[in-house]
Amino acid sequence: MFDYTVSTNKNMDEAIQSLEEYLKEEKFGVIWRFDIKEKLQEKGLDFHKEFKVLEVCNPQEAQRVLNENEMAGYFLPCKIVVYDDHGKVKIGMPKPTALISLLNDVKLKQFAKDIENRLIGCIDKCI
Repeated sequence: MFDYTVSTNKNMDEAIQSLEEYLKEEKFGVIWRFDIKEKLQEKGLDFHKEFKVLEVCNPQEAQRVLNENEMAGYFLPCKIVVYDDHGKVKIGMPKPTALISLLNDVKLKQFAKDIENRLIGCIDKCI
């Protein structure tokens, strides 16, 4: 599977706040937050669904991966989305292992699996 997605009983703000806390525990920071609804409405488009994209990064892990293979930079930073799906808040991400598999690099797959497990752990704690 390409993605990992869960539902939470928290509202959007609570989900993002708890996600950021758990990410900090794993030494990941949110380096950018993109509010798709806000941006599309700013451009005059009719879009009313809450949908936020968080770009997250652990600098030490990014350095380690890029030192191994610079092509991995195409997949950085990691993205986690928090969105409303018919009244239910969902949190998800593309799996780092799915993305890195495109490079066909065994060592990077091991790095990606570690990152993936840590990010899934953060997401699961938000449920």
